[in-house]
Amino acid sequence: MNGAEALVRTLVNAGVELCFTNPGTSEMHFVAALDRVAGMRPVLGLFEGVVSGAADGYARMAEKPAATLLHLGPGLANGLANFHNAQKARSPIVSIVGDHALPHQRYETPLSSDVVAVAAPFSGWVHAARDSRALPEDAARAVVAAHGPPGCVATLVVPADVAWSEPSEPAALPPLRKRETVAAEKIRAAAGALRSGEPAALLMTGESLRARCLETASSIAVATGARLFCDTFNARLERGAGRAAIEPLPYFAEGVMEALAGTRHLVLVGTQAPIAFFAYPGLPSALTPEGCQVHELASPAEDAPAALEALADELGAQEAPSLELATPALSPSGALGPASMGASLAALLPEGAIVVDESITGALALQPATRGAPPHDWLSLTGGAIGQGIPLAAGAALACPSRKVVCLEGDGSAMYTIQGLWSQAREGLDVTTVILANRSYAILQIELARVGAGEAGQRAQDMLEIRRPDIDTVKLAEGLGVPASRASTAEQFHAQLAEAMAEPGPRLIEAVI
Repeated sequence: MNGAEALVRTLVNAGVELCFTNPGTSEMHFVAALDRVAGMRPVLGLFEGVVSGAADGYARMAEKPAATLLHLGPGLANGLANFHNAQKARSPIVSIVGDHALPHQRYETPLSSDVVAVAAPFSGWVHAARDSRALPEDAARAVVAAHGPPGCVATLVVPADVAWSEPSEPAALPPLRKRETVAAEKIRAAAGALRSGEPAALLMTGESLRARCLETASSIAVATGARLFCDTFNARLERGAGRAAIEPLPYFAEGVMEALAGTRHLVLVGTQAPIAFFAYPGLPSALTPEGCQVHELASPAEDAPAALEALADELGAQEAPSLELATPALSPSGALGPASMGASLAALLPEGAIVVDESITGALALQPATRGAPPHDWLSLTGGAIGQGIPLAAGAALACPSRKVVCLEGDGSAMYTIQGLWSQAREGLDVTTVILANRSYAILQIELARVGAGEAGQRAQDMLEIRRPDIDTVKLAEGLGVPASRASTAEQFHAQLAEAMAEPGPRLIEAVI
């Protein structure tokens, strides 16, 4: 048994069932080992950003890591944007990256690079293997690190000769770390703030956005008069009719300042105090209101669900949570836009669906319009690096094959990882991708004005729109094996979405808005 086979066996024994991959020469022994070891399903991505994004989507829904297999520093570099998003989502991923054989590394070859240095800013744990006998233990440590808490991208660099050398045996998985128990003092401090009678709010993300935790938090809010917020972008939010209502903080700094105005106590659950997404002239970066005390109930490494239960007990909060009401089912007509699309989604989304949101400016209408849709999970662009949606949806569908996945995707963002449609087709994934085709980087048109860069002339406008030629995502999807259609009216979109929700398998709808 060589190092690569022992590595794969160790991962399988540790519960890693999928490997998203785009391999090269230095990873061929790992590829060959997949034929000899049962229990690990390989999924090919045609671009490394698809690989890293799909592993993120899988981790968010499976709540455990998949492996990724990438080729040397350049292959890893191609996947870093979605590793960045995964790291911000605290998603557990075991990232295996090949490297040149150890004796070969002293030569300056075309693919030579410092793989560890490339990985470090986008990983929570990095290690370069040096010995095939220690490789299985290295892999087991990577799995433990990926689980956290909090979860992270754990990168293991495997030189080719470490993979092909013998002897080596699989390693047992050390005990996974448990989330830390929140100190009683933090519970009492948060309870005191909420009892103070001064305006208060809870700000939450991570595990606290599961349905049961949201009910507990909502009961606390109802009992104390506090407002309930979540981060603008969350790895996974369980929402919909009959679930506890929570308000995402607005994207723009002014909206956050308005939402939190007058707050004197801000209780954090698994998150940090709000910071502006970018710096803007004349606006602060830190958005906590002046005079507001910040109280951390639970850090990302701590047991937020248990902390919320303890806080509810401390407060004696037994009130019924505030629940989302069902949105009346409508069949919109007329012009097609995010508002009418939101009405169609609210009417047609099946219970238990998973929605991946990279609609960018479209989210301003789509998110509120679907709050009362049947219960579903909402996955957001946690790190802000576009090109996440299509691969994230593929990973989520592999984690939850019995659930419909709907990907709301901007046309500009789609072009970063459009190759992910091919993986959806090859794996037969039940994903409906909705392309919001506004033929522009609309968010940048807004930001150009907000940062005070001046009026946009023709050259500037050319950098902010994607016309001349218009991108035909219907033909692109069909060329990648995904059936596709185009809608330009609300009626057409509603009919096409109804058809897609009724039929399993991959589908794309280009919504021209």
